[in-house]
Formats: sequence, C-alpha cells, structure tokens
Amino acid sequence: MSISGIQGLLLEVTVVACNKLKDTEWFSRQDPYVCVEYASSKFRTQTCTDGGKNPTFQEKFVFTLIEGLREMNVVVWNSNTITNDDFIGSGKVQLHKVLSQGYDDTAWTIQTKTGRYAGEVRLILHYANANKPAKIHAPSAPPYITPSPAPRYITPSPAPQASLYSTPPPVSAASYPQHSAYPAPSPSPYPSYPSNFGGYPPASYPPPQPAAYPPPPYPPTSAYPPSPYPPPPQASPYYPPGPFPGLYPPPPY
Repeated sequence: MSISGIQGLLLEVTVVACNKLKDTEWFSRQDPYVCVEYASSKFRTQTCTDGGKNPTFQEKFVFTLIEGLREMNVVVWNSNTITNDDFIGSGKVQLHKVLSQGYDDTAWTIQTKTGRYAGEVRLILHYANANKPAKIHAPSAPPYITPSPAPRYITPSPAPQASLYSTPPPVSAASYPQHSAYPAPSPSPYPSYPSNFGGYPPASYPPPQPAAYPPPPYPPTSAYPPSPYPPPPQASPYYPPGPFPGLYPPPPY
C-alpha cells in the first residue's frame, strides 16, 4: 500500500516500558525516563522512580507527520537530583510499517555512545489513516463529466370520460317477443252464478206483493171537502207577537 500523502496527518505513539536497560547507578536503583523526538517535536515521559532496568511508563503522545520523514528517535536517561542526568542509550524507530499497516508494536533496541547494547524500548504506534486513500494537497481540477440530458416530460393524455347526459342506446324491436293478442283467460275452477244474483244488502223477506190492478189514479184524490186556498193564517213564530197574532204584517185599518 502506498504511504505517500502523510503531510499533516496524526501518529499516536505509546511508550509502554523498557527492558534490560544499562544500569548507571552503583549503590542505588536508577530512575529512568524516555524522550521521543520527531522533527522539531519532542515529548518526555514521567520519571519512573526506582524503575531500575525494567521501568514501566504507559504514556501516549501524538505527533503531526511530515512528508518525507519516516523515522523518529528515542533516548533513555537516568534522572539525578544533584548531578546531571545520566545518558543510558538511544535508538531510531522506523515508521514504514505503521504507515502502511496502521499499527506497530515493537521493542526497539537502544545503544550507548560507543555503540554497545543498552537495552530495549517498547513502543506501540497507531496510524488511523493507513486504510484510507492518501490526501492530495496540490490543487487539481475535478474531472469533467458530461451531463446527461434531462428526461423529457410527456404530458399524459386525459382519459376519456363518459358523458353524464349520453343518449341511451336504441332498443331493438327484435329483443322482445311480439304477440298479436293477449291469450284467452283460462276457465275458472269455481262454478259460475246467474247474472241476476242480487247485490248487497239482500232483499227483505218476505218479498213485497205485486200492486193491484188497475193502478190508482194520479194524483190521488184527497179528502172531501178540499182545503181552502190560501190556507188560514198561522201563529207567528217570531217574538214578541204583534197586535194581531198569526198575521204578518198586520192588516191595515
């Protein structure tokens, strides 16, 4: 995998511990600490008091990477309170593995000023951008993509609608059977009665006797002598009665 384009990206460095360090003390245990340097950046761990040859630190630092610089330096010192600190050893840490794989857990060897073995420093390196494409810092024009033509919009034709007042289809004369005449009624299962059967209510019983012959003259003769004409005056039904009861209006004097 290409490890170009690391400018400005971050690298995490964890100082875990030291092993088999050269002992610079004769009568007491030494107090080691570790310095990590990358370009102009420099970090220092806390002093591991009485750490001796195998001190433990577990401290993490973050460095900003620089393009073209793929190694850092580690230096281990023994802290003194009265005199200057004692140099134990130094070494170089290569960054190719962590930049390509994203992770590196290695114990790096340190040497004295004369090149003799002075112990090991264990570091854990973590690079979060190892599996991502490298950033290109030089400005470049984006590739030209031919725009696809916009889809044409087709206006849908309106669906045919049935008229609300359409004329009903003509009825064919052949669809109904034609009859020349109505069929004759079927004979009734009940017996028929004579046409002179009386209505309701029935006649009185016994039936009236036939009149005598010859019939009486018309108009009938009245009693004798006949009533005078005009009829005699009757009493007035009005109240109060007049001076001549029975006559209205009263006769003149």
